[in-house]
Amino acid sequence: MKLNIVPARTGILWVRLGIRTFFRQPLALTGLFFMFLAIMSLASLVPVVGLALTMALLPACTLGFMAATREADAGNFPMPMVFLSAFRAGRQQLRAMLTLGVMYGAGLWLVIGATTLVDGGKFASGYIAGTTSPADIARDPELWSGMLTFLALQLPLSLMFWHAPALVHWHRVAPVKSLFFSLVACMRNFWAFTLFGLAWVGIMAVLVQLVTLLAGPLGSPPLAGMVFVPGTLMITAMIMTSTYFTFRDCFQLTPEEKDEPTLPA
Repeated sequence: MKLNIVPARTGILWVRLGIRTFFRQPLALTGLFFMFLAIMSLASLVPVVGLALTMALLPACTLGFMAATREADAGNFPMPMVFLSAFRAGRQQLRAMLTLGVMYGAGLWLVIGATTLVDGGKFASGYIAGTTSPADIARDPELWSGMLTFLALQLPLSLMFWHAPALVHWHRVAPVKSLFFSLVACMRNFWAFTLFGLAWVGIMAVLVQLVTLLAGPLGSPPLAGMVFVPGTLMITAMIMTSTYFTFRDCFQLTPEEKDEPTLPA
């Protein structure tokens, strides 16, 4: 495995590739995205261990969507079984993927726990219960310190796990090493990822502006709601689609790895 350093403009290319690939197979990728949401939602409903189970499955489900994107980019129709790639790669690979999930869950709990040190647990209680919305945070200054602490610690955690599932699956990297390699890849390609993030923020801002216009005095609030929800879901699916291209361009197989038998897609 070799790390690639890409120019900053590659971040915009990743966004374009994500959008183009999504519209190449919109029905398949939309269906798989809702499968992703359904699995996460069902896992969260399991009594007592719901949140832990959701975190354990997240890397495997993320990898499944990346595998589906790879199929769509190759001109193939991604079947639902592609989404289960992490579960079909053998016991050892599945164990490594679930280990990633446990590590992510532990990291997230540490981040949430850290917010209690600055606001007494107000943000954490709302986050865990799912009752704290962006509007609530905007209205309540007491939540701001917890939210800012959460964002500051969540960012490096996300970067550590950004490429980790793909590194474990396609490059057979050990879970702990995959976190280190993922963080290094994101930091070494800092400007590309910065433009990547800013571009998606800009696209989301355009959607919000459109919804604002539709909900204005001359618009229709019900129509605005009909545009905002599916629009947000579609953009989120495109972001997940573009994630595969960030991995593909940041890492490449060495000659020794190319000679090894590949894992199922």
